[in-house]
Amino acid sequence: MKILFLTENFPPETNAAATRVYERACYWAKLGHEVTVITCAPNFPHGKIFQGYQNRWRQSEQMSGINVIRVKTYIAANQGVLHRTLDFVSFGVMSYLAGLSQPRPDIVAATSPQFFAAVAGWLIGASRRIPFVFELGDLWPASISAVGAMKKGWVLSLVEKFELFLYRRATRVAALTRAFRENLIRRHIDGAKIDIVLNGVDLPRYCPRERDRELAGQYEVSNKFVIGYVGTHGMAHGLINVLDTAEKLRDEPDILLLLAGAGAERNMLIAEAAARQLENVVFLPPQPKENMPAVWSLCNVALVHLKDSPAFAEVIPSKIFEAMAMGLPILLAVPAGEAKSMLDGHKAGIWVPPENPDALADAVKSLHIQPDLLKELAAASLAAAPYHSRIKQAEEMITVFKKSLAGNSVP
Repeated sequence: MKILFLTENFPPETNAAATRVYERACYWAKLGHEVTVITCAPNFPHGKIFQGYQNRWRQSEQMSGINVIRVKTYIAANQGVLHRTLDFVSFGVMSYLAGLSQPRPDIVAATSPQFFAAVAGWLIGASRRIPFVFELGDLWPASISAVGAMKKGWVLSLVEKFELFLYRRATRVAALTRAFRENLIRRHIDGAKIDIVLNGVDLPRYCPRERDRELAGQYEVSNKFVIGYVGTHGMAHGLINVLDTAEKLRDEPDILLLLAGAGAERNMLIAEAAARQLENVVFLPPQPKENMPAVWSLCNVALVHLKDSPAFAEVIPSKIFEAMAMGLPILLAVPAGEAKSMLDGHKAGIWVPPENPDALADAVKSLHIQPDLLKELAAASLAAAPYHSRIKQAEEMITVFKKSLAGNSVP
């Protein structure tokens, strides 16, 4: 099968969408499929081109058997609605043009929340008369509205109408959570065309390991009980609550909160932690993908955190799966919904209400003084990982593609 996939984020970027698309595409290529990914010059989240790349009209490379085409876009940091919208629109236009110039694929797919990547995917499918698969990675624009970046009004209403139009025109929709599928059905999208392909983790890359001595020494965490948040520091994640929690844990000298990653709010969080003189909070800068297992190894518990918004009850943060593969207990502070149900099903951690520093601090202290519970949760977490392997997800996506080619509407 000749697969054309559109995604604005791709390695060497390390965010969830980049990792998901790349790791699945590696398996597609290993399975004998011809895979082409159209993306842009890596720049997320700071809006600065990675070393070794340029923002050219077109450049290509081979990566793990994948044909990667990078197009010129408007580069912007991951902050500010206007600049990010121009970024998304420019990628939509350029990826569409690049898609037309490629040898005719059998199928075209695109992933959200890069909304205009989906627009380009639909246009390529319509222009070349091939099936278009919409991978629903995030309910955009609902998610951007949830963090206050876009106010309700005629603009949001217009974007939502176009969002629904894309779902209807897609040959199939691959939703990353069951809640996403239910959301679309409630909004009158035909459920027969919506498949559920849960996110996952590439098990060969992640497994339990001893605490990395070099990193632990560098950041002085060797003898600490570390609660680690590893991922994007964005508006959706509500990480100011982690600093509020750290204040309540000042009198617990053995407990340390580790925040590793990048994002729109990282600099604010660093400044705020300094202003509050929070010596129990450590910030790690963004790490290359190959270093992520070493970063996870510093943690005794994986913290998964989101803002308290109904929109985030429908998501399953990808860091959950990496934490499972590392054999880490999960401390989940997100709105009750899809992620909580999955965690409860695996008995892989504990849940607390989001944006509740008292509840989060109490949970941290409880885990710290109960090593037997910690071991029990860690074992359950590790046992859950094989149910969410990346190879399984890659094979399920191939099934979605085959359904699209066959015109099969049976879910």
